[in-house]
Amino acid sequence: MTKGEIIRMSQKELLRLHVIHQVFEKKLKQVEASEKIGLSERQTRRIVKRVRQEGDKGITHKLRGRRSERKIAEEVKEKIMRIYEKRYKGFGPTLAVEKLEEIEKIEISDETLRKWLIDSGMWQKRRVRKHRQWRERKEYYGEMLQLDGSHHDWFEGRGKKCVLMGYIDDATNRRYARFYEYEGVIPAMDSLKRYIRKNGIPYSIYLDKHSTYKSQAKATIEDELNNREALSQFERAAKELGINIIHADSAAAKGRIERDFKTYQDRLVKEMRLMDIRDIEEANRYLPVFLGKHNNRFKVIATREGNLHRLLPKDIDFNSVLCIKTERTLRNDFTISYKSKLYQVLDKINCKRVIVEEHLSGCMYITYKNTKLKYKEINKLPLKENVKNPYKLRLKYIPPMEHPFKRQMYERMIAYESTKRMVNQNLEKETDLVLTST
Repeated sequence: MTKGEIIRMSQKELLRLHVIHQVFEKKLKQVEASEKIGLSERQTRRIVKRVRQEGDKGITHKLRGRRSERKIAEEVKEKIMRIYEKRYKGFGPTLAVEKLEEIEKIEISDETLRKWLIDSGMWQKRRVRKHRQWRERKEYYGEMLQLDGSHHDWFEGRGKKCVLMGYIDDATNRRYARFYEYEGVIPAMDSLKRYIRKNGIPYSIYLDKHSTYKSQAKATIEDELNNREALSQFERAAKELGINIIHADSAAAKGRIERDFKTYQDRLVKEMRLMDIRDIEEANRYLPVFLGKHNNRFKVIATREGNLHRLLPKDIDFNSVLCIKTERTLRNDFTISYKSKLYQVLDKINCKRVIVEEHLSGCMYITYKNTKLKYKEINKLPLKENVKNPYKLRLKYIPPMEHPFKRQMYERMIAYESTKRMVNQNLEKETDLVLTST
């Protein structure tokens, strides 16, 4: 070791060097030294011999500073980075590694790619998230669904913006989703209808306080007398199906579906980019393929065996439940008004109110006690006959002179006229004086 040379050692190597120096000073035997540094006697003798020959630097590992045999060649690294920048730019390291293996047939560690991307500036380290208390999962499959809609540019400008209605089972992480043009009552009911047909009726649904899912209207007098809250159309339909609705007080409370949307906005968007999907119809055809892979990879086993999904009863009209129901007053002439249109009820019934149902298919029905009534739309109102003066002209009201407003105006007008007369008289006198003086 030359004078002034700096040797970098770890704490483990410094401990070994100290023990070896104790051997040189005859304070320890090599057998005792091997026990102190946790090596065999044979290996300890080799280290002692090497330190005698090379000095303190003999304690360091011989592979230090040498290129790893497992290090990826620079040519391969440059090739991978070129492919990533050309086809997978913006992909997360984990997803990019999956696509490199699936499409490009290149195997690489996701941590290696993450390090390369961070060094090149194409990826950033995630910030540490705020700590929130963990909520234990539900125990049974179907015990609770989390439902929400995600507004996003899912087609990255290739098509119109839309909404993904997503479902996730709290116990198993099984997912269901479908694209719609907007987040509203019809898309929410349609997606729930499709979910129930596939999996059954869930025990409960956990969702936010969006106006689609929770009514913002004040309770009517009838509701207050019956000690009940005003229900949205979705809440009313869920109640008829026996589904318990739970409203979250914050987005973080239903974090499982929120995190799922972040995954969709990353992975699903890029998968659809590779498939060149441009509209809702194509996206809905591809979703079962994507969700099939996603569920197989990320689903978990429920804590307890059992399925709390219920089969749809045969005696229930599914279409009459998942629809928009509005109560209307039946007039004496058996007509009702709905959305600025007039309808004539043809059946003779003795009631004051009927229900108008707008089904998801677009059909409209008028019902009373779950019985569909015959009706027709009134396109033209009949004209009334023998009406002499159909319109009565309203005469313009002229207040009398005794009215306070008129009296004030009259007094002001008289004062103005008298002042004007006095001014004119003064001007005439001044003119006469000027003429006599001349």
